[in-house]
Amino acid sequence: MANNVLNRYLFEDLSVRGELVQVDEAYQQIISSKEYPVAIQRLLGELLVSTTLLTATLKFEGSITMQLQGDGPVSLAVINGDHDQKIRGVARWDGDIADDASIHQLMGKGHLVITIEPKKGERYQGIVGLEGDDLASILEGYFANSEQLKTRIWIRTGEVEGKAHAAGMLLQVMPDGTGSPDDFEHLEQLTDTVKDEELFTLEANELLYRLYNQEKVRLFEPQPVVFHCGCSRERSGAAIITVSQDEIYDILATEGSVSLHCDYCGTNYSFDEGEIKELYRHASSGNDTLH
Repeated sequence: MANNVLNRYLFEDLSVRGELVQVDEAYQQIISSKEYPVAIQRLLGELLVSTTLLTATLKFEGSITMQLQGDGPVSLAVINGDHDQKIRGVARWDGDIADDASIHQLMGKGHLVITIEPKKGERYQGIVGLEGDDLASILEGYFANSEQLKTRIWIRTGEVEGKAHAAGMLLQVMPDGTGSPDDFEHLEQLTDTVKDEELFTLEANELLYRLYNQEKVRLFEPQPVVFHCGCSRERSGAAIITVSQDEIYDILATEGSVSLHCDYCGTNYSFDEGEIKELYRHASSGNDTLH
């Protein structure tokens, strides 16, 4: 079974490129950090697949953040991924949410913010209206308007043997302008036949052969997709000392310790009075050294 992997492929004779992403463990880690309602678990899976497909289009080292914002029950849903396919995500919501809630019922009036941050070069941010029945169609509109590239996206979420899985595919005309609309439509029709079970369980070679056995397909080396939060006790301590000492010691007097919770992975970092004093002492000595 294919797990937590991104595959890129190319149609040799049709000037169309493709991507296939299949994730289970990375997806499960994201949705296990909170007691997410079923509809939000599905939304995070769709965002995860979308972000991974988009990061695969990057021609540089950097990251993409896809953030849904709205005035509905879900105020925020975000996935961040980079060129190494290290991903993390979180959502915030209020109230009860129906299992079958659509993206519009979840987000209300809202938009999708796509932020691209190269390690070298300028940061780019695009804001996309939620025009479409689902996230895939919203993203297809984004590519049509911003990239002027014919793009189709398929996203599926579900369960295999009681465990959450998410998967997706992308087809895109090559930017060199040699792609034929008829060729692309032919590949769209073939890809439309893909079943959830095939997307969740088949290795790339077998899946692509089932869909495109009469085409010449070049499959590139797969890339692993991994959950990576990046939080640490050191970073939490650094965040604490950015807050005024009076405020921190008020919390200590009331709670007995200062705790920081990571929304991405669910880890709690707790600091007692002695540790807080050491943080400030170390920060002060570091400042003295700088002077």
